[in-house]
Amino acid sequence: MPVNLQAPDPQQLHAVPGLRIGVAMAGVRKPNRRDLVVFALDEGAAVAGVFTRNRFCAAPVQLCREHLRQRPSGQGIRALVVNTGNANAGTGADGLARARRTCAAVAGLMGLQQGQVLPFSTGVIMETLPVERIEAGLPAALADLAPAHWFEAAQGIMTTDTLPKAASRQIVIDGHTVTVTGISKGAGMIRPDMATMLGYIATDAAIDPALLQPLLDDAAAQSFNRITIDGDTSTNDSFMLMATRRAAHAPITSLASAAGRALRDAVVAVAQQLAQAIVRDGEGATKFITIQVQGGRDEAECRLAAYAVAHSPLVKTAFFASDPNLGRILAAVGYAGIADLDQGLIDLFLDDVHVVHQGGRHPGYREEDGQRVMKQSEITVRVHLHRADGDGAEATVWTCDLSHDYVSINADYRS
Repeated sequence: MPVNLQAPDPQQLHAVPGLRIGVAMAGVRKPNRRDLVVFALDEGAAVAGVFTRNRFCAAPVQLCREHLRQRPSGQGIRALVVNTGNANAGTGADGLARARRTCAAVAGLMGLQQGQVLPFSTGVIMETLPVERIEAGLPAALADLAPAHWFEAAQGIMTTDTLPKAASRQIVIDGHTVTVTGISKGAGMIRPDMATMLGYIATDAAIDPALLQPLLDDAAAQSFNRITIDGDTSTNDSFMLMATRRAAHAPITSLASAAGRALRDAVVAVAQQLAQAIVRDGEGATKFITIQVQGGRDEAECRLAAYAVAHSPLVKTAFFASDPNLGRILAAVGYAGIADLDQGLIDLFLDDVHVVHQGGRHPGYREEDGQRVMKQSEITVRVHLHRADGDGAEATVWTCDLSHDYVSINADYRS
C-alpha cells in the first residue's frame, strides 16, 4: 500500500488553457486498460525536457532529443504521445524506426510535421514495440481530446504504480490566474539523473520560451533528482515542461522577476509533490523517509552522503523491520566518498532523537526511542557533518524502505 498517498481528486486538477489530453485503450501489452495518452498543444506553445542519463537510453528518448534540438526553445512542438506497457528500449535500429512511425502516425492524423511530435514509452525493456496497436488506438485518443483529462492521463501512464499521481496549483500574476498542473508515474527502477519515471507539467504562463529549459532544470534538481527507491536509473526517464503561453499577464522575461519567482515556486511545488508521490508509491514501500544532510562544505558532498544512506539496502531493510540498527547509517556516510571526512564531528538525529554525537553514541540515546521513531510511517534522518563554518551546505533526498514485496513485484513484473 502507498505510504500516506491517496488518488488525486479529478475536480482539483485544473485544466491548462491551450492544452487538451486524450486517453485510449490500445492494448500495447494488456487488453482493457488505458495505455495510450496524447497531449495536444495549441500553436504558440513551447516545450522543454530533461531525460535519463543512462547511456543505454530508449528509442523515444533519442527521438525526443532529436526533435527538440531541431526546434529552438521547444517552439513548434504540438503533440506528445505516451504509451505504457512497452519501453521500446534495448530495441536497436528497429525500435528507433518504430518510434518514428509513432510520430508519423500522430502527425498524419493531426496535420503536423513528424518533428512536431515527441514520443514517450514506459514498460518492459527489450521487447518490440507493437506500433501497429498504437496506430490503431490513436484515432480514439484524438477523439477523446479534452482540457480536463488530467486524471485519466495519470491513469494512462501507470505501470506498477498502485495509484495515479497528479498535482495542480493556481497563482495570480498581474491580476491574472495562472495554472500549473502535472502528472507523473513511477514506482520502481527509480534513481533519477533522471528516474522509470515519466513526468509532465503544463502551465499557461506567458513565459519567454528561452526561460523554459532553465526553469525545468531548476525544478528537476529540486524534485525528481532528489528521489530514489532502488538506485536503478531507467532507460526511459523523461520530465517535460509545457507552456501554452495563453495567460493574459505581461510576458515573463526573467526568472528573477517577481512573476518569474512566483511561477518557479509553483512549478517546483508541483514537481516536488509528484516526485514525492513516486516514493510514497514505491514498490512494496511501507515508509516514506526524508534524508537531510547538513553542514557540508558544498551541496555536492551533502548529496553524496544523502544518497549513500538512501541507497543502502542494509539501511532500507532496517527501516522496513523498524530495527534501530542505526550504525548502518554511519557506515553509509563513511563510504559515500567524501574526502577527509572526520567521523569525530558527525551528529545523527532520527526525527527528534539525538542518536550520535561527535561520531559516537549519544549518552542520552535509548534504543526504545529509536524504535519508536522507526515504527512511524514517515521518518526524517538528519546527519550533520560539521565540515563548514556556520550552517554550511545541505541537501535533502526522499526515499522509502525495502520490503519483501519489492522483490515479489519485480520477480513477477513481466507476468
